[in-house]
Amino acid sequence: MKRIGFLSFGHWTPSPHSATCSASDALLQSIELAVAAEELGADGAYFRVHHFARQLGSPFPLLAAIGARTKRIEIGTGVIDMRYENPFYMVEDAGAADLISGGRLQLGISRGSPEQVVDGYRYFGHVPKEGSDAATMARRHAATFLELLDGKGFAEPNPRPMFPNPPGLLRLEPHSPGLRDRIWWGAGSRATAEWTAGQGLNLMSSTLLTEDTGVPFHQLQAEQIQRFRDAWAAAGHERAARVSVSRSIFPIVSDLDRAYFLRETASQDQVGLLEGGLARFGKTYAAEPEQLVRDLARDEAVAAADTLLLTVPNQLGVDYNAHVLESILRLVAPELGWR
Repeated sequence: MKRIGFLSFGHWTPSPHSATCSASDALLQSIELAVAAEELGADGAYFRVHHFARQLGSPFPLLAAIGARTKRIEIGTGVIDMRYENPFYMVEDAGAADLISGGRLQLGISRGSPEQVVDGYRYFGHVPKEGSDAATMARRHAATFLELLDGKGFAEPNPRPMFPNPPGLLRLEPHSPGLRDRIWWGAGSRATAEWTAGQGLNLMSSTLLTEDTGVPFHQLQAEQIQRFRDAWAAAGHERAARVSVSRSIFPIVSDLDRAYFLRETASQDQVGLLEGGLARFGKTYAAEPEQLVRDLARDEAVAAADTLLLTVPNQLGVDYNAHVLESILRLVAPELGWR
């Protein structure tokens, strides 16, 4: 068995060729797709977070709305850029959204990726300390966020408060027990995966790794996962770790599928430069269901992960993306033993 969810980047474009023409469209259609995914039997609805872009940028109102409209599926992010976050305010938002959903939040966070503007986090009031850098600042924000999620009191109460306080130091509210164990780190390398295990965070790995050893992407990612699991065991954490990988998978079962994705049937891994270093990008899987089953059976990283996130082309609309999810859940997943 494998948990299967979707991952949406939430793009919107004021174009006649897009089914998602405005920010309102992107938000409302994200809710509708999550509802449809739950009805189809999918296990999760995840959303990318980008600032200064025509994409989803403020995750917690969206996650809370989906939590109120659904009953079962996991609701998460992939990922929140911690360079931009005030961890104190984020704890309150995350706690509220998690309680609204009944404890179904699965938050992916990370040090961040290339953005739309130069040093955008500075506009949010976050500046790296002297002698530090933005990645270190992101990890410092994450460490504070994780510590606050534990729910221990730290703030001195007012001796003459407006309302009565419980005894002792005060914590941020609302507190959601168990959320700390449902935080994931988006790791782009093998070394970062090992660091993630040391922090007691679940591993979230996408279709991009910021390194290249010459082996196929899925094998490099499988090595990353194994290093994470080995480091997790060495750290002695009491709970079981979770691992997700993302894939672009499109069963071709209709003329519309062929029109959109037939050219992707020849997709291969790509190697390129990202922020001055080599990076390996995973291929898109597009084929008739029988061929997809054969191809995905050889994907070592998908086999090693407990959760598969399917990247969806959200601008093609809710109905089409629900069709893609249904095709995978009905025609591909059972043949691979994922259902």
